[in-house]
Amino acid sequence: MKALYDVPAPAKLNLFLHITGRRADGYHLLQSVFVPIDWCDTLHFERRGDGRIVRHDLGEPLSEDDLCLRAARALQAASGTRLGADISILKEVPSGAGMGGGSSDAATVLIALNRLWGLGLNRAQLMRIGVTLGADVPFFLGTGPAWVEGIGEQLTPLALPAADYMVVKPPAHLPTREIFSSPLLVRDTKPAMISVFLAETTQCEARQGGAAGLFGRNDMQDAAQALCSDVGQAVELLEARFGHGRMTGSGSAVFARIGALEASDGEQLLELPAGWRARRCRSLESHPLRDWTPD
Repeated sequence: MKALYDVPAPAKLNLFLHITGRRADGYHLLQSVFVPIDWCDTLHFERRGDGRIVRHDLGEPLSEDDLCLRAARALQAASGTRLGADISILKEVPSGAGMGGGSSDAATVLIALNRLWGLGLNRAQLMRIGVTLGADVPFFLGTGPAWVEGIGEQLTPLALPAADYMVVKPPAHLPTREIFSSPLLVRDTKPAMISVFLAETTQCEARQGGAAGLFGRNDMQDAAQALCSDVGQAVELLEARFGHGRMTGSGSAVFARIGALEASDGEQLLELPAGWRARRCRSLESHPLRDWTPD
């Protein structure tokens, strides 16, 4: 195999995000449900025999030493391969959104180069590499929607049906460190149970026809809105149009669950300030590269 083209790296939404405590090393403990969505970056890979890793930016320029390069080098080091690659990246997922775009790109690099280089590493072996790159990377190496705990590395796969969401991304980037140091940040939410999440989600879907209602909350949202008015404005915009809105992750993107009729024309009915982005997305029942990695 010499090349792999048009390889997707899907973004994700945090359907809720609870902070349940803090470790001795300062890392916050969380509970969340991550779902991959059909808003994706696209990567292309060409094998090199000289061991070099070269990145080509086809759209938005990335930082000089981004997660994709770090992922490729980590895979080289872990496997001992002498092969290299040209990696071309077309960024579509906005940065600073809290949608895991960079982590997903890194995971796709690990999955694709494992295949391109013929390494044969299984999912657990790739996850051991991925967790050293970032807390969200293991999720994107998994099979699809997941219940997430710890600092993001403890994953329990969930079977969730596809659903439609409206995602709005203001241009602002959130100061993540300031969120975690804010007195408004909730750090002691009582741990939830998967069974309760599934039961309440099913009941809400039955009452609302699959459109509105979300389990739990995002414990970072109050602190984020105090630091960045755009987040509060985006939430209000979605609440006015769809009845609810929520921040995803620790970035500035917000989303609302929408029904089938709203999904057909929702973007056209949103009036956004200049520089804002909105996109109707559908969650994925499985990761698009699920079958590329042996379990």
